[in-house]
This record gives sequence, C-alpha cells and structure tokens, in this order.
Amino acid sequence: MYAMRRALSAGAAAVVLMVGSGAGARAVADTGHGGVEAGGGAGVVSGAVAPEADVAHHGHVSLHGGRFEISLKSGNHGPSGLDDVTVKLEFSLRAVGELRLPERCLWAGERVVLCATGPLRADGAGRTTILRLRTAGDPPELVVKIRTVWNGGATDRNPANNEHRVIVPATGDPYVF
Repeated sequence: MYAMRRALSAGAAAVVLMVGSGAGARAVADTGHGGVEAGGGAGVVSGAVAPEADVAHHGHVSLHGGRFEISLKSGNHGPSGLDDVTVKLEFSLRAVGELRLPERCLWAGERVVLCATGPLRADGAGRTTILRLRTAGDPPELVVKIRTVWNGGATDRNPANNEHRVIVPATGDPYVF
C-alpha cells in the first residue's frame, strides 16, 4: 500500500510541476514560406526571454496538541504574471491520521507536500492554501521549510521572500513567515 501511494505521489508530483508550462513559452521563427528555420522541422527558438516575476510566500504555522495548521498565501509582485507556481512544504515530523490535503496539493513523500497555486497576476494579489494535519504524539516543536520549486521558468531576482524555514514551538501561537 505504501509503495503504491509513493508511486502515485511521484506521478502526481510530475503533473503538478508541469501545470502552467505555458508561462515562458518559446517563439519559433517562421521563414515566411510555410516552414520554420533550420532543417528537420524541429524549429528554432529565436529571441525567447524568460519573463520576470517576484513570487512571495507568506503566512503562519501553529502547533498544539500534535495538530498543526499552515496558512500559506502565495503572491506575485511582478512585473509578469504567471500561469502557475508550485510551492514545496517540508515538515520535520511525519503527519499521521487522515492525510487529506486541499485541492491542488499532493503528497510527494512522507514529510513533503507540493501545492500548485494557480495563476498569479503581477499585482501581488495572492492565493491562500490551508493545511491542517496531525503528528504522532505531542511533539515540543515542528520545523517547516517553504520554497518555490517551479515558477514556469520565470526569473525571480528576489528569492528570499519565497524561501522560509520556520521553527514552530508547540504553544498554539501562530508563527509568521
């Protein structure tokens, strides 16, 4: 059962990572006579430039009584919009019990979740994803790592606002990132 779940997660992860691959599409040079430049019909990429965007992930994480909640807001400060972004959430502890995730999220390992954000406009407006999970027992703390793993090939000159490491003591308080 576990091996089958891992295989399905790996296949689904590939699908999540490929969603929105149109952001940063390449232009193929037309010769003007119904063909494309270069032989073999493969086409030549001419002048393709990656769009520039500034993906940012912010939110909070809390832990209490073996239950943790992550509220993650993903946005884009521009200048180009993105068709989709995949964010990776990695936990120091394994989740147990009911392992259901929100739509557009999937398990990529025992302690790793991948979530697709959907389109992110260039105005900073974002999408919120909320995960509610449990750990075994009542641990004193949890560490969560958050980072963009795919953005459609866009250039992001400010990756500091989309990579976070949050230490979450089991106080029930929201720890902001």
